[in-house]
Amino acid sequence: MTDKKPTLGFIGIGLMGSPMTLRLLNAGFSVNVWNRSPEKLSSVTDAGAKVCSSVAELVKTSHIILLCLTDTSAVEAVVRNDIMENGSANQLLIDLSSIHPENTRQLAAMLHNRCGMSWVDAPVSGGVVGAEQGSLAIMAGGSLENINIARIVLAPLYKQLTHMGDTGCGQVTKICNQMIVSCNVLVIAEMIALAQQAGVAAEKIPQALSGGFADSTPLQIVGPEMATTTFEPVKWRVKTLLKDLNMAVDLAIKQGNAIPMSSLAAQLMQLHGSHGYLEQNPSTLIKLFTKNDA
Repeated sequence: MTDKKPTLGFIGIGLMGSPMTLRLLNAGFSVNVWNRSPEKLSSVTDAGAKVCSSVAELVKTSHIILLCLTDTSAVEAVVRNDIMENGSANQLLIDLSSIHPENTRQLAAMLHNRCGMSWVDAPVSGGVVGAEQGSLAIMAGGSLENINIARIVLAPLYKQLTHMGDTGCGQVTKICNQMIVSCNVLVIAEMIALAQQAGVAAEKIPQALSGGFADSTPLQIVGPEMATTTFEPVKWRVKTLLKDLNMAVDLAIKQGNAIPMSSLAAQLMQLHGSHGYLEQNPSTLIKLFTKNDA
């Protein structure tokens, strides 16, 4: 990479993609954008992002392609249908999405064989607040050369970027992250419900436990929301945790590992989602443990 900042192409301007794009623009990058729902682009175009009429146009006019899409099928579709046909050997794709490690490895190999383009899987943790503040944790997989490029390009977004190994290892690490987060959020929900039923001022529990062994970022975020039934605004979704838990179960089956806690978490998350909460904040999980509530 030269001293001149590369032009970035960002695909997926959603809850996470929007604040990340704004930080990249603020850092002085030129950013081309494309989103399946064009009406969501105003926040970034007002800040200077250039809208491309197609993924093909974005790929052809950008040096580095960033993806921040909902799931494996969304990433696979845009890579197979558009990026493979228009990419070149001097370009790098950085996938910020959380998708299946096996699909990541397959897509990366296909992309390189088809057009010579390289791949870094760089899923993130820290939520919308982390994206807004540039304090995300990024777990990355790929070659050392490409990881070093990603460190520079993604610098406005993260507090920590860790090279976890070859392609796909970033996605495995994100699954590990989500196993911990999901089980944590579920036990917080059952704990808040129990505390309230026992007559405790549950909204004070995060403060009371702050700094102790039971403290965690999820406790400080969802604990007060659960205790006060404050479920808006939605800044992350039940369906995201469920998707990642399902990938954890699939990965464990393939590896021959037992993950009973995460498997139960996946079942409980599925149950909650089936009651109409897939698009809602995970703090709504308190409803699983509240009497006379769905």
